[in-house]
Amino acid sequence: MKITDFKLYQVPPRWLFLKIETDEGVAGWGEPVVEGRAHTVLACVTELMDYLIGQDPRKIEDHFQVLYRGGFYRGGPILMSAISGIEQALWDIKGKFYNMPVYEMLGGAVRDDIQVYSWIGGDRPQDVGAAAKEKAEAGFTAIKMNGTEEMNYIDNYSKVDAAVNRVAAIREAVGNDFGIGIDFHGRVHKAMAKILVKELEPYRPMFIEEPVLVENLEAFKEIANHTTTPIATGERNYTRWGFKQMLMDGTVDIIQPDLSHAGGILEAKKIATMAETFDVAVAPHAPLGPINLAASLQVDACTPNCIIQEQSLGIHYNKGSDLLDYLVDPTVFEYQSGAVKMPKGAGLGIEINEDRVKQASKEGHQWKNPIWRHADGTVAEW
Repeated sequence: MKITDFKLYQVPPRWLFLKIETDEGVAGWGEPVVEGRAHTVLACVTELMDYLIGQDPRKIEDHFQVLYRGGFYRGGPILMSAISGIEQALWDIKGKFYNMPVYEMLGGAVRDDIQVYSWIGGDRPQDVGAAAKEKAEAGFTAIKMNGTEEMNYIDNYSKVDAAVNRVAAIREAVGNDFGIGIDFHGRVHKAMAKILVKELEPYRPMFIEEPVLVENLEAFKEIANHTTTPIATGERNYTRWGFKQMLMDGTVDIIQPDLSHAGGILEAKKIATMAETFDVAVAPHAPLGPINLAASLQVDACTPNCIIQEQSLGIHYNKGSDLLDYLVDPTVFEYQSGAVKMPKGAGLGIEINEDRVKQASKEGHQWKNPIWRHADGTVAEW
């Protein structure tokens, strides 16, 4: 079998889909994108595919090695996201060729389903108590929300109080057993993060995510000393080497590799296995499209330390199109009792509605994240 061609589709709300074709008539889909940098990743995929045309798509590990190590400069969000989407598509082809889900080729399923959480509150979190109750009534057992708006190195305690009051409202609305993930989104700096994690602890969050930017990895240790709440991070880490020091430091309880950024399915599986040796859980980051989620579920299915799965249905970024819109059969992601069953279909287990994708790609998108500023005009973390 040989790779003969590929197609890229930039589709709303902010996604990039890749289709790889073969001379056997078997095609695979991947989702290579960096949110806000879709055009750049598209160019990178196009450049990398020069090597893959004419190659056997089943040699996935070797192709990863060439695409990653074949250039003197390696790593980073653009290259790794391009490789990730390509790698997903290759697994989709291989699974369809052998008529089995990807997870069957990675050791087989260890679970029947996995808990999912739903986003509430938007970029500037508000009305979260009512939103959490609505999600609980819809069957979800956990939510995630942005913890704060922009926050300066040293900031007003009213922002701390506002964050605490929002989480208190959720806890009051949904009770003690409902999971609350609080995403600091890298918006908070060390001094304020130490205060926030301590103040939020009485409300027993499921986890605190990205309490500071991951490039300030040394700060995680100090923040961990101020709380017993599990700390999660990893959406902006790439490959095993991006998680290596984090795991060795022992301050992170949940890692969150993104299957469209970290290196793809097999690389995420390797990262998760590394985490298992450090007694660390995995919760794949997945605020993107259906291919990204399908790839994530393949890893969830065969990885015992995966504990919960992010998904983007109804997320505030999904304007104009949503998670299920590009699927022939959207019931593959049917959520029941706050969980989703492991996909049974071959490859990634989904069928993309290519006609819908082609039509949507004519519209395309120019999604960019907002630029925030503090009151004094300095740029704030979004």
